[in-house]
Amino acid sequence: MGAFLAVSVKAANAIDLAELAPCKPAAARMCDRSAGMTWSNLLRCGATLAAHSWRVGEGCRTVLRKYGQL
Repeated sequence: MGAFLAVSVKAANAIDLAELAPCKPAAARMCDRSAGMTWSNLLRCGATLAAHSWRVGEGCRTVLRKYGQL
């Protein structure tokens, strides 16, 4: 589903990346950072964050819901 989020964001092309900021700390802990911590990688790890939604903050859960990950 993380790939779906990335595709949705690219298709919409109107997203403010600042909206994704609440998920950045959780993504730094739970997602693969081997390619660096970029916004693109943050989008790709949406499924991981959704799978561990009890471990992320409410702000991140709100973002995940908004983009159909929860």
